[in-house]
Amino acid sequence: MSKVKEMVDLKPKATKITDEQLENLQAVVNDNNAIQFRIGSLETQKHALIHRQSEVQDKIIQLQNTFSEEYGTFDVDLADGTINYPDNG
Repeated sequence: MSKVKEMVDLKPKATKITDEQLENLQAVVNDNNAIQFRIGSLETQKHALIHRQSEVQDKIIQLQNTFSEEYGTFDVDLADGTINYPDNG
């Protein structure tokens, strides 16, 4: 019976990536982090704008109610303020 000899890897395994690869990896990760931060900032702005829009819509509804009570309609020409009464009124 013959003995099986163990193979020895003469090429040592790398313990680190190259400096160029590290710089490239760091640049890509930093770019990704900056993009994610920017998206977060934009989402915060979006949330604030949606909240503000809701407040403005509430004011529009209040004005419509005021006009309806005072003039019987809230249909007003925004260009000159002319009240557009319904045909049956």
